[in-house]
Parts: sequence; C-alpha cells; structure tokens
Amino acid sequence: MKKLKICLVSLTVAPDSLDGEAKVIRAVFEYLKKRGHDVKLITGKWNIELNEPNIIQVKLINRKYFWVPYFILKVIKFLLTHKFDILHGNGPKGTLPIILSGQKRFISTIHDLGPFEAKFSKIPLEKLLIRFIALRAKFLTTVSNFVRKEFTYFIPKIKINKIFNLYNGIDAKFKPYPEKAKALKEKLDINGPILIYIGRITSYKGIDDIITAYKIAKKEISNLNLVIGGKPDFSMQKRYLEWKEKYKDVYFLGFVSEDDIPYYYSMGDIFITYSYASEGFGLTPIEAIACGTPVICSSISVFKEILQDNALFVPPKNPSLLAKEIIGLIKDEKKRSILLLRAQEFIKKYSWNAVGIKLEQLYEKFLEQ
Repeated sequence: MKKLKICLVSLTVAPDSLDGEAKVIRAVFEYLKKRGHDVKLITGKWNIELNEPNIIQVKLINRKYFWVPYFILKVIKFLLTHKFDILHGNGPKGTLPIILSGQKRFISTIHDLGPFEAKFSKIPLEKLLIRFIALRAKFLTTVSNFVRKEFTYFIPKIKINKIFNLYNGIDAKFKPYPEKAKALKEKLDINGPILIYIGRITSYKGIDDIITAYKIAKKEISNLNLVIGGKPDFSMQKRYLEWKEKYKDVYFLGFVSEDDIPYYYSMGDIFITYSYASEGFGLTPIEAIACGTPVICSSISVFKEILQDNALFVPPKNPSLLAKEIIGLIKDEKKRSILLLRAQEFIKKYSWNAVGIKLEQLYEKFLEQ
C-alpha cells in the first residue's frame, strides 16, 4: 500500500486517558506510524503531556461542556491549514470537528450506541450527533458485529454496506506479572483475595453494583478486597467523592498510568466489569485475561460475542447474583484455573496487527471510491 497522509481526531488518547476509545485510537496511531504512513493525531489534553511530536494535544478546561467549543475550533483551524488523504474521527466527539470544518469525505469509528440503549441525559444530543455522523460518513467502522447490527435497528436509513466491523486488539505488554503484582500488594498493604475494576468511572459501568456485590460477598469472605482504578467523568465526580468518603475499605486508585495497568490486572483474583449499556467491545476484560486474571462481567450481548464462554456472565443491575458468582469463583480455585486456561488460548485472535491490516484495506477502498 502506498504511504498516506492521515489525520486521526479523538477527544481522548492513551495513556493520557484510560477509556477503551483512547486505547484503540493510540493503537491505531502506532500501527499506522509503524507502517510508514505520515499520521497526525489531534486530541485533548486531560492528565499528562504525551511528548509525541505527531500527537497534537489541545489543552482543555476540565469542566463539563467547557471543552467543547475550544476543542472543535482548534481542530477546525488545524484541518483548514493542512491537507490529508484520510480523515478519520474516533467517536462522535472526534468526528464532529471534521464535519464542521467543511470536510465531505471522512471515516468515523463509532464504538457503541449507548445513548440509544440507555438514557444518559434528558437531552438527546448524543443520539442526534451519532445519527448525524452516521448518515454523512463515507464509511463507518465499529468494534463488534453487535454494534454493526444496532446501527440498522436504531438508524434504519443507514446503508449496512458502508459499516465495517474491526475487532479491537490487545498490546503485547498485557501478560502476567507475578512479581510486580506481589510488590503492588505489599505497597497497598492488601491481604486476601482481590476484586479489581479498571476503566472509566461513569454511570452505566455499574460500579455502584460492583461495590454492593463486594459488600455482600465480604460477609462470607471476610478478607475480600475491592480495588477500583480510573477517574470519574464530569457527571460522576460528586458521586465518586461520596464513595471514597463512605467506603473506606475500598481502594480507589484514581488515574492509573498505562504502564502500570498490567500489574494491577495481574494483582487481581477476579476482574469485574458490570456495564448495563454502551459497550461496543469490552477491551478491559480481554486485557485482564491476558494478564492471568479470570473475568466476571455483565451478560450484555456484546460481552457474550467477544468473550464467548471464556468469562462468567451475570445479568446487569443484580448485585446479589453478582456477589454469589464472586463467592463461588473465589472459593473454587480449580474453576478459576480452567476458565483462565481456556481463555488464554482464545484471546490470541485479538491482535492489533490483524486490525491494522483490515483498516489499511478500508483506507484503500475509501480512496478508490
């Protein structure tokens, strides 16, 4: 394939942010760069300076809605002064500035259709934005067949042949680190089995149900621990502070660096992710499995598609049933070992190289048309 000038636009990017969309766009950026393409990535700056010359970070006001006009204007200014073969927006917030800059041909990745599945806000702005982008993009990429099918249900006018599913991959650094895990336990002064969650702290992730399930399970397993990593989004900041004040026995880590995440996964006896909506793939459970930690997750369709029979599934919003599964898995070491051994072979199919090859093929198709 000839070398292309590519511009990726994403509100967040790893390791400045730890959400799945941020990790995906960083992996795409690194793959395209490795392949010799001239690739730029425009993103917001939330936590840290990335010191990568081809990643342009827009410093933002970290307050609800205040970042919107500033980020959009900065991206528009950049796009109006540079020419690219490919414009690729990551998520609705990464794609909107491309449209507002007057670009007619672009690709957009939509990771999930959460706003259609659940009511995150009384104002249906996110739904309108996704519909607006979906109907105008030349091509759409998704990260699961579940989301691809959802498009045709929620947005009937869309043409299915312009939607392409590209499963996510996991980085080679996600593997077991027993010595690092042991050192972390000592640093945090943790004794006993560990439940761990790392990811976005937002309403639909079911973290309050994870905490409730932990409290129930702890009545039977007295030395059980819960570790929660990640920063709250704007809407959850107050509630997150309330949790920290109320649940003194829960380890709230806050922001976890990308380099340290595999060590925390390795430290856990069970990784739990318990979303009730808005999941397009489920990157964190795959990463946890790669680090040698079995997974319990909600039984939403996309998790079942991605994980198949390599995790335990619990209906969302049912902390008592979640607690029962936690207790059963903690007490049954043989079950944990079998589940993990089977999953280790399964996750080998999720590689960024395979994803990147398909993405380059899509870029070629885009240019041909």
